[in-house]
Amino acid sequence: MSVADENPVVRELLSLLDLEPLEVNIYRGRNRDIGSGRVFGGQVFAQSLVAAQRTVEIGRHAHSVHGYFLRAGDLKTPIIFFVDRPRDGGSFTSRRVTAIQHGEAIFHLSASFHVDETGLEHQSGMPDVPPPESLVPELDLIREMADRIPEPLRGVLTQDRPIDFRPVAPADPFAAEKRAPVRHVWFRSISPLPDDRIIHQAVLAYASDYGLLPTALQPHGVSMRDRRLQIASLDHSLWLHRPFRADDWLLYSMDSPAAAGARGFTRGAVFTRSGELVASVAQEGLMRMRAEAK
Repeated sequence: MSVADENPVVRELLSLLDLEPLEVNIYRGRNRDIGSGRVFGGQVFAQSLVAAQRTVEIGRHAHSVHGYFLRAGDLKTPIIFFVDRPRDGGSFTSRRVTAIQHGEAIFHLSASFHVDETGLEHQSGMPDVPPPESLVPELDLIREMADRIPEPLRGVLTQDRPIDFRPVAPADPFAAEKRAPVRHVWFRSISPLPDDRIIHQAVLAYASDYGLLPTALQPHGVSMRDRRLQIASLDHSLWLHRPFRADDWLLYSMDSPAAAGARGFTRGAVFTRSGELVASVAQEGLMRMRAEAK
């Protein structure tokens, strides 16, 4: 992973994904605080995918990954990943991963891996949006409003990031307004990544949980920072259609077709700059509005 050595925050992300082997099928991973007060869902999702891939024979790559978030993760405690091997078939491999902290499961993942094959192809079209060079990095926007961020969170939310997110239509997190449940965000790692395909898949898996559920809040004019809101990812699914590089610009196109029962449902499609659809995402999350404290 020496390609990214010159950039410390990308090196830190790669270190998070470079799990420590403890025993056969058992790995340990560290955490990174992004300001949520708990382990970021995209982190444990990506780490579980890496743990599963470690047990799969060379030449088979993830194509279908599904996870359930069971408990909030403790940022101060390493995560232990146990990999179960249900099946190694002629062209497909199945794996199950349980992520554990304090003796309890915090996350379950099921993943399927497939040999590369050719076949029939089609895809949805890429949205027509401005190029990333014309957009302001989200981190710059956050730093411009640093004085509005509570002091305990200010350092974490304004810290350097390994991934450059550039929203097409930025929203003010402190003054939410009603808008259609659609978001488009360009993203890529801020420096080159190694050529290993699982690294690029894991970085996309990490990024795919960032900003997805807030899309379901937009029609209601509710901010992620609203004190009445209890919000958390419940499940997360990722389908990987084609090879790609996460150090080249990718467009994450998100929408939310439904919210009901204190849950919001969101979808995402990830395109390369040339318009190839490389991944699809779906997630349901808790969106519970509590009575405002008097």
